[in-house]
Amino acid sequence: MKSNRTAQVLAASVLAFALAGLAGPAMAADEPDPEGVEVSVTIEPLRVPGTISMTVAENTGVTLTENGSNAAARQFTGTLPTVTVTDTRLPDEIPEGEYWAVVGQSSQLVATGDPAKTIGAKYLGWTPHLVSGTTTGTVAAGEPVSSVVSDGTEAPAVGLEGQELLVSTANSTEEIGTHQVNADLALRTEADVAAGEYHSTLTLSLFNQ
Repeated sequence: MKSNRTAQVLAASVLAFALAGLAGPAMAADEPDPEGVEVSVTIEPLRVPGTISMTVAENTGVTLTENGSNAAARQFTGTLPTVTVTDTRLPDEIPEGEYWAVVGQSSQLVATGDPAKTIGAKYLGWTPHLVSGTTTGTVAAGEPVSSVVSDGTEAPAVGLEGQELLVSTANSTEEIGTHQVNADLALRTEADVAAGEYHSTLTLSLFNQ
């Protein structure tokens, strides 16, 4: 009987050690893993690329009225609506050395009801003016252009028959933002120009190179 009792005690001891061994790893799992690596990330909002664009304010046309005529020439003047160039790009979006320019070119003036009666675009000139300021001087209005019937200044007497510069920048990264320009328009013709109501289209184009 004594032998059986001893065997039971030994069996109970072995079972207790076995259970303790099973419980040991579960307690260790609650402790921080010294070999673990924390992973973190900051996700920034998507950045929408900037653009460069041109708009014309109150684009309802320009009516020229007679002003400054004399025995040598008839002259009709008006003001080009304000042209705005808006550049919303960031410096790292602009290629090195890039510049932009706005040019204008007129079609011939055609008489209403009589398409055969025309006045060439070479008779229409302009004097651009920078409306907004420039902090670096890299944004500038174009030089004046006179009608082929010279206005008496030193402006080239070529008119707007070809593309002429309205405004430009020498370096797009120097002054990013909004820039505005307009122009004094002057139609100068010979004194014997045919009477009539004439219409033309002055096309403005933005080049970004």
